[in-house]
Amino acid sequence: MNPFLDLGIRHEVVNAITEMGFEKPSPIQEKAIPVLLTGNDDFVGLAQTGTGKTAAFGLPLLELIDFTQKHPQALVLCPTRELCLQIAKDLEKFAKYIDDVHVVAVYGGANISDQLRQIRRGVQIVVATPGRMLDIIGRKAIDFSNVKYVVLDEADEMLNMGFQEDINNILSETPDTKKTWLFSATMPKEVRRIAQNYMTNPQELTVGTKNTGNANIEHHYYVIKARDKYAAFKRIVDYYPEIFGIVFCRTKIETQEIAEALVKDGYNADSLHGDLSQQQRDKVMKRYRDRSLQLLIATDVAARGIDVNDVTHVINFSLPDEVENYTHRSGRTARAGKTGVSLSLINVKELGKIRRIEKIIGKQFEKKQVPQAGEVVEKQLLAMTDKIRNAEINEERIAPYLPSIMESMQDLSKEDIITRFASLEFNRFLDYYQNAPDLNVDARESDRGERGDRGERGERRSRAASNGYTRLFINLGSVDEFSRGDMLGLICDAANISGKSVGKIDMKGVFTFFEVQDAEVNKVFEGFQGTEYNGRAVRVEVSGDESHSGGRSRGGDGGGRRRSGGGDRDRKGGSFRGDRRSSGGFGGGERSGRRQSSSSRSRY
Repeated sequence: MNPFLDLGIRHEVVNAITEMGFEKPSPIQEKAIPVLLTGNDDFVGLAQTGTGKTAAFGLPLLELIDFTQKHPQALVLCPTRELCLQIAKDLEKFAKYIDDVHVVAVYGGANISDQLRQIRRGVQIVVATPGRMLDIIGRKAIDFSNVKYVVLDEADEMLNMGFQEDINNILSETPDTKKTWLFSATMPKEVRRIAQNYMTNPQELTVGTKNTGNANIEHHYYVIKARDKYAAFKRIVDYYPEIFGIVFCRTKIETQEIAEALVKDGYNADSLHGDLSQQQRDKVMKRYRDRSLQLLIATDVAARGIDVNDVTHVINFSLPDEVENYTHRSGRTARAGKTGVSLSLINVKELGKIRRIEKIIGKQFEKKQVPQAGEVVEKQLLAMTDKIRNAEINEERIAPYLPSIMESMQDLSKEDIITRFASLEFNRFLDYYQNAPDLNVDARESDRGERGDRGERGERRSRAASNGYTRLFINLGSVDEFSRGDMLGLICDAANISGKSVGKIDMKGVFTFFEVQDAEVNKVFEGFQGTEYNGRAVRVEVSGDESHSGGRSRGGDGGGRRRSGGGDRDRKGGSFRGDRRSSGGFGGGERSGRRQSSSSRSRY
């Protein structure tokens, strides 16, 4: 007998979920479904994302709701549009063989008239994001007086996103007699407060240990210098040819910048952040679900609710500001009982944060080395040979051409053919990694490394203080979320010069002064010519402040430029446009002549 039948789920639903690939209940389903099927108690379920929570509450709802009635009987609240749509679609699939089931997804960024029309036609289950649900309640377009069940899915996520007041207002519109089912990955005090305020003696179920991560996820970290982060990131991606990952960044600007850099370098990547319209978000997510994208670059808020199967890697390009959010990030991989890897790129100062995360998830990170160039090349070559070995052959269609092919290669041995084919495919790739440096930092030598970095900066300052350097102004600064390392990488990439040619970088709020060897000044001007950032022209000029430069002034005083630089603080999108030869200002580690190979839009 199917184990879901043993739990009390009807045949029609079991037939539907069997077609979806459900073979046996997950731990949260096995424990929660019998409790929820009684319909008698409030409920708190603590389990990580990807453990099957939708079915844990969705299957009991289909058993408890009277589908002969056309009024709302269940409300499911969730944090994001993507999760809202996903839950609604799953419920419809679960109910494939049940008559007259009506589910409506209510979320922002879509036509509210269509959603209102579906509600007026009659609906039993409403799946909604808090903001749009309040909008519809405010229009008095829905009656929740007969709601029997309210589900708060990803409750901690909703509170992190600031929906506390919205949830309170929505719940106040539902009957006191309803049953509330709360599901969450973590149990902060705010979630506990909801349970206390809106539930009566709830049954609490924890799958795994509270606040811990999925046991099927391996956690790795790489210690690198800030200026090498993008180069290390690309090298790790190249080391895993079959990677299908989500890359997390701290800001929208960083997300957009990295995505654009990756596309320029030939990777199948795109960004997902809060400045995208719903249509743009849907397009990106469709490409990712269809695997037209290999890497999805996202912010924490934008990625909430993403439910995509078979994600192999979660990459923390930047660690989250709140260490608890690491659990939600890593939960995007190893879903439905599969395995996955969550890896983090950090500098030596962030080791303490890694230790705090370890305490929260109850699992140790494994320190990894950024692969050396030879290792990456070998991995890619082996991946290529596997594709050749497993290639499908249409013998009927290729047969007419084989004699000509054989004749043209008759003087070549098998070894010659293999060598030439590998060279044809990988010459550019080999050129890219030729003489590539070691990007690893030994965390045990962090103090010495920090002293070395400070000494290197001091050396640049002392060089810049002498003759032979020109002090320049650029209208980008810390308000645009650049660090000094980012700015150094941006300058070097745009001008195609070495970091040794750059002296002191004096970063201000909306502008930056930096010093460059006199011989490289024209390259800097040429490199930034025609470049735009967030729709405004990037200006590079010679600073008029002679006291800080061994070079010459080329017009204008610092005050005048300061006013013009501060006039435009729009950072929306964070994108560069124009004659940029760089990879987005993140590639400080592997520049040199290999950049030419990326101009062909191939990462090899």
